[in-house]
Amino acid sequence: MLIKVLFFGVLAEVTQTSIKHYRDVRSFGDLRLRIEDDYPEMVHYNYRIAVNNEIINEDPVLNDNDEVAFMPPFTGG
Repeated sequence: MLIKVLFFGVLAEVTQTSIKHYRDVRSFGDLRLRIEDDYPEMVHYNYRIAVNNEIINEDPVLNDNDEVAFMPPFTGG
């Protein structure tokens, strides 16, 4: 399964990219481990996750061609 991953804010700085594609992803846990292997410093940051533009609060079931966004905390007014 192919997953498109987006990184925003400080996470884009940490990863030095805003978009990365991961192939052969088996689950969200697998994706998270692969991201942490590629970018070990990610474990030091808090972030929210969105799948296909919907913020989630638990590990999602991923499907082929899903888009997963990692977003740091933000404020607005």
